[in-house]
Amino acid sequence: MDIKNLNNLAPFITKDGSEIRELLAHRNSVIRHQSLAEARIPVGASTQEHYHAQTEEIYYITHGAGRIRIAGETRDVKPGDAIAIPPGSNTSCGTPATNHCGCYAAARPPTSTTNRHHGKRTLIFYHGWTRINTDRKRISSMERVHQ
Repeated sequence: MDIKNLNNLAPFITKDGSEIRELLAHRNSVIRHQSLAEARIPVGASTQEHYHAQTEEIYYITHGAGRIRIAGETRDVKPGDAIAIPPGSNTSCGTPATNHCGCYAAARPPTSTTNRHHGKRTLIFYHGWTRINTDRKRISSMERVHQ
């Protein structure tokens, strides 16, 4: 039986400053076809626009407030909101200068930790989060800062 407690998981910080704790995924449990992580976006910060070619995601806002942009549409989000993100949708999230925002992110299939190429953009995957490398430099999927 796999049971993970959020308070016992070491976070890592993505290049855009988001703090991620991976609750359940193929890297730390018997789960193979989906993943669940907690993400926290600091005050006044935003995630880099990204997308997952084959993965659909659900974000569930747990605290704070923010703004999410999916496929060109922008909406304010608050605790209790569940957001559906279809595969291939450009997505970014941000917070106002006054508070942070936290959510749970469920993904199926789980994202990979390898680089993916799509058109002229390189997708950099790290534990469920991606960033688009538009200048086509090779970037290691392990580029992240551990706390």
